[in-house]
Amino acid sequence: MEKLKDISQIVTQASRGELVFPTSVNAALRLQFALSDPDCDTEDVIRKVLAEPLLAARTVALANAAVFNRGGVPVTSVRSAVARVGYRHLYTMAAAMVVRQFGSRIRDAGLRAKAEQLWRHTAHVAALSHVIARKLTATDADTAMFAGIVHEAGGFYLLSRADEIPGLLDDPADWMGAAHEIITREMMKKMAIPEPVSLAIVSLRGATLTPPPLGLRDTLLIAKRLAPVASPFAPMQEHAGLAGFIDDNAALEQMLAESAEEAATMSAALLV
Repeated sequence: MEKLKDISQIVTQASRGELVFPTSVNAALRLQFALSDPDCDTEDVIRKVLAEPLLAARTVALANAAVFNRGGVPVTSVRSAVARVGYRHLYTMAAAMVVRQFGSRIRDAGLRAKAEQLWRHTAHVAALSHVIARKLTATDADTAMFAGIVHEAGGFYLLSRADEIPGLLDDPADWMGAAHEIITREMMKKMAIPEPVSLAIVSLRGATLTPPPLGLRDTLLIAKRLAPVASPFAPMQEHAGLAGFIDDNAALEQMLAESAEEAATMSAALLV
């Protein structure tokens, strides 16, 4: 009963827009919002990125990923990396920093391991979403990558709260339904996620795939199923439509094989 009361309180706080964020997450959010300003000065952007060593490292790594480094010439500076990937992708990397900060402060070893697993899953989903959107689902690839980065924000939030409330997530039946959906929806608002991306993410749980796959939600569904690292919050059962489309799909297998290097370098950049 006490655990259900804790979950109810967390959901009530979320529904009121009263999400509890660590200081480090608020700092990362401020950086993300600054980068979303189209009039943000380039020199100011460079200073902000340099002030966050992990963001700087990931931006350089992303700039050297196969999808951006077509000429094979590596960049070694933040300035060159920002010029190559552009503000839109830099904003995506800042969002990645926001999401990852939730797991960085977790003290419980078991929850910390789940947060690391969730981040590895997220990185693979983001990279695969970029490929799938461009080659299969007629979706903007950069938007798909961004959606992949933020789609488990609600899960990261729950893990951070479980670190404060032992046993909170012991029984998935208590929080994997409406509770998780409410928290995810409010996380999307708090992070100022554009509505089309937010709607696709919130509708993921319980969604079915009806071929041919189209749009952002289907892109994420397929990417999550194909990710080599599963989410610790994976559903107990998989819908037949999704498995039926992916299993023994020779065209899909060929597409993934042709894009393997691209997806691998993108996910590696996020895992720096």
